Amino acid sequence: MSDAFRVSGSLRNRLAITLIGGAALLAILLYFVARSYAAQIAQRGQDNIINASVTSILDAAILRDGAVEIDFPYASFAMLATASDDRIFYAIYQDDTVLSGYEDLPRLQMPPGKKAGFQTVAFRGAEMRLATASRVLIGADAKTRITVSIAQTQDALAGTLNLISRNVAIFGLGFFLLATLLSFWATSTTIGQLRRLALSVTRRGPQDLRPVSQPVPSEMAPLVSSLNRFMTRLDYSLQQSEDFIAEAAHRVRTPLATVRSHAEATLQRVSKEENRQALRAMVRAIDESSRAAGQLLDHAMITFRADHLERQNLDLVDLTKELVQRLSPVAEMKDVELRLDTEATVPISGDPILLQNALRNIIDNALKYAPSETVIHIRIRSRPRAQVEVRDQGQGFPADEIGTLASRFTRGANAKNIIGSGLGLTIARDVAVAHGGTLDLSNKPEGGACVIFSL
Repeated sequence: MSDAFRVSGSLRNRLAITLIGGAALLAILLYFVARSYAAQIAQRGQDNIINASVTSILDAAILRDGAVEIDFPYASFAMLATASDDRIFYAIYQDDTVLSGYEDLPRLQMPPGKKAGFQTVAFRGAEMRLATASRVLIGADAKTRITVSIAQTQDALAGTLNLISRNVAIFGLGFFLLATLLSFWATSTTIGQLRRLALSVTRRGPQDLRPVSQPVPSEMAPLVSSLNRFMTRLDYSLQQSEDFIAEAAHRVRTPLATVRSHAEATLQRVSKEENRQALRAMVRAIDESSRAAGQLLDHAMITFRADHLERQNLDLVDLTKELVQRLSPVAEMKDVELRLDTEATVPISGDPILLQNALRNIIDNALKYAPSETVIHIRIRSRPRAQVEVRDQGQGFPADEIGTLASRFTRGANAKNIIGSGLGLTIARDVAVAHGGTLDLSNKPEGGACVIFSL
């Protein structure tokens, strides 16, 4: 039977994808934030060094006899040395006149009141960091402004940023992998609660409708509460149905027995053959109805007890012998012999009421189809597992229907003139399945039907 619902993907996969996607975004964001912050720190360090170089040159400038003199300190350019041998360019201005350096070096225009500034410029095919600062020199009879600009290429800075970027990328990848593993663990743990709930419900039998009592997360409480309410309603509905069937079967059997007794009494007093045939048909119909009511009651009882077996330690031999003794009068009336072939004892654990019901239906079924002056063999064995084999000498099961005869209300083509309801083999099969066994139907080569009831 196909499921009545549609599956729209995996909740676990959705949750994992969401968590992994979030981890990927965080890793990318972390990479760019860390790289940007590292670039700012590195740029600030380079700016400070260039500014220190500019300041050392400005401090060395003096105004003597109206002329500007600058004695370059050695450390002014030495402090700018890098492992990448960055190129350095400078220009010194007295007011707007270039005193020394590269005349084409871009000059940073600083707003009034600001003594130093920084700018990234393109010069001679390279990107450089330019630092500019100025100072006013005052002499005896003159005043002038000295401006110093120093530009340095950024090869060392780029190398440092690449190294930092690589390390941050490795760290981000590690973070992403760890987050992915944690995502799978978190989703497995979360979905595990649903799986345990589903497993606990799946393991129950069709009649086990007890409320789910195991602890569940608060998010699952509404689902479990709804499930419990549904099972309570379903349990009540099934109980009402079972009670109705049992009550109906009981109430039908009693008046049917009364009607049958009156019909038989009337049959003894009627002499007209036409009326006698009608009364015989009535008795037969009453017998069929009574048997159907009885087996409906048995089936309802088996359905109710199948998931609540009242197991006891039994001897299958004693159980079967008792049934044979009770059915012997019926067999003698049909001139049929019930012959037992058993081991000394066959110990089993089972529900005695259900087992008696199942075996009675199997033997009774054989009595109905066995011809007169024949033998029904009942064999009980404990190996390979406990089983009862009932074999008659009748015409056997219809070969093309043998696979469906254990279905409810199903009767073979050879049962037209035999009283029955089509529930006997169904009851036997349900009892066998409830005890973890099987019911096997077959025909013997020498003739006759064979039913093997295994536990």
